[in-house]
Amino acid sequence: DLAAHIGEQTAWHDPAEHFFFRPEYIDELRALSTGQPLAQPERFFAVIAKGDELLDWREMTARYAGAQVRLLEDSDHALSDFDQHIDAVLTFLDLVR
Repeated sequence: DLAAHIGEQTAWHDPAEHFFFRPEYIDELRALSTGQPLAQPERFFAVIAKGDELLDWREMTARYAGAQVRLLEDSDHALSDFDQHIDAVLTFLDLVR
């Protein structure tokens, strides 16, 4: 997916800021991927937005198969509405009093 972005890019948070995405970065990222299913999926809680403009929500839900997933119909990559989901995260972490 990232091969289409090789070359000069602008930072999403500041279009005046530029950086260069090199082809070798793709290999470095690929090396980080285990490709293995999660060993203990019950230990994970994923908040995934179908409206994410960078990551495909179907790939994310497949990666977190067996985990507790909160799939948001809208939202975005920044999870701009995260405050609406913090209670579920705190409950999962057993941090609710």
